[in-house]
Amino acid sequence: MSLRFLLCPQETVLDMLRDAMMAKVDTSKGFLIDGYPREVQQGEEFEQRIGQPTLLLYVDAGPETMTKRLLKRGETSGRVDDNEETIKKRLDTYYKATEPVITFYEKRGIVRKVNAEGSVDSVFSQVCTHLDALK
Repeated sequence: MSLRFLLCPQETVLDMLRDAMMAKVDTSKGFLIDGYPREVQQGEEFEQRIGQPTLLLYVDAGPETMTKRLLKRGETSGRVDDNEETIKKRLDTYYKATEPVITFYEKRGIVRKVNAEGSVDSVFSQVCTHLDALK
C-alpha cells in the first residue's frame, strides 16, 4: 500500500489562519504559528493577506539531533514517515527551504534563534525569554 501526503493549498492555509486569528483577536496576547512559513513566498503572502509578524523564533538543532528526536517520536506516533530515509529527505528539503526564509526575516530584524541542542528546560527558557521581550 502506498500513502501520499498532500499539502493543503496556500490560499486555504491562509484563510484558515486568518479566520482562527480573527476569532480570538480580542482575547489573545498574540499568536504562535508553528512551522510556518516554510518558504519565502508563503511569508510574503501571509504579510499581504494577514499582516507582518513581530517575531520569528528559529528553533535550531543539528541534523543528528533532529533525526534522533524524529526517530524517537516515530516509536510512539504511528507515523509511517518517521523512518531514517524519509527523515533525511525531509531534512534536506527543510534546510533548502528554511535558509532563505531565515535570511528574509533576518533582514527585517525579527529573527530570534533558539539553540535546541540542549534540554527541554533550556529550550523552553530561551523561548520564554524571547517571548517576554515582546511585552
